[in-house]
Amino acid sequence: MMDKTLGYLRESLSNHLEHDVCRGIYKKLQVKHYANEGEFVKDLNDLEMDALNQVLEKEIKYAENEQDEKRTMELNEVYELLF
Repeated sequence: MMDKTLGYLRESLSNHLEHDVCRGIYKKLQVKHYANEGEFVKDLNDLEMDALNQVLEKEIKYAENEQDEKRTMELNEVYELLF
């Protein structure tokens, strides 16, 4: 079973599959079974981290504008681990 936070992340990444790096990250989430978001972030290279940072900034803003507090919180958990 996928970690709930990673489920939100995968759903957010599905909006950015036109980018090769995002598609690669999305595939990692489909194929590998991460116990939690920390384990997932440790598996990212620098290019993937940069791309994910950009995606999360957009997706978090969108969630805030939609007043989706749960989604905002879940995506923020991953965003904070990137630093």
